Amino acid sequence: MKATSLFSATSLGPYRLKNRIVLPPLTRSRSTQPGNIPNDLMATYYRQRAGAGFMVTEGTQIEPRGQGYAWTPGIHSPAQVEGWRKVTKAVHDEGGVIFAQLWHVGRVSHTSLQPGGEAPVAPSAIPAQQVSVFIETGPGAGTLAPPSEPRALTTAEVRELVQLYAQAARNALEAGFDGVELHCANGYLVNQFISAHSNKRDDEYGGSLENRLRFLREIVTAVAEVVGKNRLGVRFAPLFESTDEDRVYLGLVEADPHTTYIEAIKLLEQSGIAYLSIAEADWNNAPDLPEDFRRAVRETFSGRIFYAGRYTAERGVRLLDAGLADLIAFGRPFIANPDLPARIANNWPLNPVDPGTMYGGTEKGYTSYPTYQE
Repeated sequence: MKATSLFSATSLGPYRLKNRIVLPPLTRSRSTQPGNIPNDLMATYYRQRAGAGFMVTEGTQIEPRGQGYAWTPGIHSPAQVEGWRKVTKAVHDEGGVIFAQLWHVGRVSHTSLQPGGEAPVAPSAIPAQQVSVFIETGPGAGTLAPPSEPRALTTAEVRELVQLYAQAARNALEAGFDGVELHCANGYLVNQFISAHSNKRDDEYGGSLENRLRFLREIVTAVAEVVGKNRLGVRFAPLFESTDEDRVYLGLVEADPHTTYIEAIKLLEQSGIAYLSIAEADWNNAPDLPEDFRRAVRETFSGRIFYAGRYTAERGVRLLDAGLADLIAFGRPFIANPDLPARIANNWPLNPVDPGTMYGGTEKGYTSYPTYQE
């Protein structure tokens, strides 16, 4: 297999990328406690993977209420900003380009992770179903728990959240990031506003599709004013069917997902942002995205388009060569193979992922995976 397409240089906003291989956002829960602070171990992890043409951090919460899993990093305190500086310096020293993914989980959280043990916040007081969150149960220990019942945000609080996203973007620039990605996927806060299943509001942020997209529109506008539209990306995770009821929350399957997401992408096109990242369902027997949707995405959006989800080099090359994608993201393969671009280029075998070390822990299963030469 020749992966030539993956290794052609390209541009993204003001940046020249050495290849079209993306390290996508991957939650690993290794931040320093207390304070959810990025650390030296995380800097090593990202430096090891700087062979990617483009990198996006794991989701980093924009405020304390935005946390849904134990030990995930934030980007709202001075100590967190200082910690992220270690990461950006490590990546830049290797010639990499890295964006911060701005994250708010909304209702996908637990009271033990919320300030003062309060209820999580959401568009509407509707609990997330058939999903678990990772909570801390003691030093170095964690367990899964169902999300707590959320409370509905007031209209004023929604507007305040838009400004919290803008402040997180300022913090990202202060930390040395090259830009930011807005996490609007996987059933988290922005996705909860978009979905008719989780948004039952009767103010200007609920009801019609136009209203349900208002929160997205306002965040994109506010963050673009901070970082510049050419240094901003958005991630969606549209689902067109569910073969697994336990996974419905991931994309909150809409009655008409094609219309919902193409209208959302039209909004992004009008804003002029740099890229759109689409996370496809990645569990066994997950449905593929319809080809007519991929074509509509390309016809609607003129910026760079990424896809992620169960991609091999072969699948990625086919999408690039068909003109439907500009970059391809590799998640699990990048976890276990810090030198993934070199392995793809040389057709070297891949290390397997250790599922027991995915979330939380030490350097084992994090920075300990060997390169091919090692």
